[in-house]
Amino acid sequence: MTSQEILEQFGPREAMEYDVVIVGGGPAGLATAIRLKQLNADISVVVLEKGSEPGAHILSGAVMDPRALNELLPNWKELGAPLNQPVTGDDVLFLSETGVTRTPDWLVPRNFHNDGCYVAQLGYVVKWLAEQAEGLGVEIFPGFAAAEVLYDDQGRVKGVATGNMGIGKNGEPTDAFQLGMELHGKYTILDPQTYAIGLKELWEIDPATAKPGLVVHTAGWPMTDDTFGGGFLYHLADNKVTLGFVIGLDYKNPWMNPFEEFQRWKTHPSIRAHLDGGKRLSYGARAINNGTTQALPKLVFPGGALVGCDAGFLNAARIKGSHAAIKSGMMCAEAIVPALAAGRSHDELTAFPEAFGKSWL
Repeated sequence: MTSQEILEQFGPREAMEYDVVIVGGGPAGLATAIRLKQLNADISVVVLEKGSEPGAHILSGAVMDPRALNELLPNWKELGAPLNQPVTGDDVLFLSETGVTRTPDWLVPRNFHNDGCYVAQLGYVVKWLAEQAEGLGVEIFPGFAAAEVLYDDQGRVKGVATGNMGIGKNGEPTDAFQLGMELHGKYTILDPQTYAIGLKELWEIDPATAKPGLVVHTAGWPMTDDTFGGGFLYHLADNKVTLGFVIGLDYKNPWMNPFEEFQRWKTHPSIRAHLDGGKRLSYGARAINNGTTQALPKLVFPGGALVGCDAGFLNAARIKGSHAAIKSGMMCAEAIVPALAAGRSHDELTAFPEAFGKSWL
C-alpha cells in the first residue's frame, strides 16, 4: 500500500498543535528551542529527533568555538557543559605517501588557530543542550523522524508528520501498525544538503601516546591533486581520539572509494603513530554541506526557516560548524518571538536573514 492509501484507510492522523515545531535535535534545533523559551516562556515548542535520544546519532568529535554558546548560555560552565578539554596545540600537516611536512606555527593561517576553543564529543554537548531545553519547558520527542512536510491550502508549511510504524517489508500494515501523527506549528524550523562525505571514528588509545587538546589537520596523500579532501585527528580527554576524513563528492575517479581512502590515510606513519596500541570504539559517516555562507540557500519560506550546518552555516575554512549552528538557531528564534507576539503565522520570517546579514557569522 502507498502512504496515501494507508492514510485513506486508517486516517485521519492525530494532530498536535504548537507555536513552533523544530525538526532535528542537533545544536541548531536545540539552540532555537532554548532561545525561544528564554525570550518567551509561554511559547509552546516541540523538537522532533530521529535518534533514540538527543545526540545518539552524533558521533563527531569537534573543535568547538564557544562564542555562540557564550551568548546562548553565558553560565555554561556552571551548568556543566561537557567542554572540558581546551585546545593545547595545532598541527597542520602536508602528507606524501611516506613523508610529512609540518607547517611552521607562524605560517599556519588564522582560520586554523584554535586558541580558546575546546575539543569535545559533540554528542555529549547535544545531550546536555537537550537537558537545558527540557528544563525550560521544551518538549522533545526522541525516536520520531519527520517523514512528510505538511502544507495548508495556500501552499504554506503548516508542520510535519512522523512516519508510520509497523509496516511490513511487503509495504502492508502489520499487527503492530501505528499511524504517524501530525505536528502543526505556526512556524516550522528545519535543520535539512550535501556536497561532501565525512567518515569518522572514535578510538581509545595508549595513555602513553595521548596528547589531550592536540588538533591535527592534514592535506595531500592519499588525495590526488584533482580531488578535494583532507583529514583531521583530535585528542580528547580520557585517552580518546576522534579522527575522520572528508572527500568532496565531485571527485573525478569513478573507482574511488571514500571509505578505503580513509583507511589508507590511517596507515600513514604520522597518523598511525597516534593510533598504535589503541582500539576503535565506534564509527560512522555523514553528508556535509561545505559550500559555506556564500552558497546559502534562501533561509526562509512561508511557514518556516532553515537553520544549522545542513542549511549551509558550516564554516568550511575553519572546519567548524557547531558555533554557527547555535548562532543560526538563536537568530531564528529572535525572529519568531516578535512575529508570534504580533499575531503572525505561516509567513516568511524575513527578520532572520536580515539579522544574519548583520551578525558576526
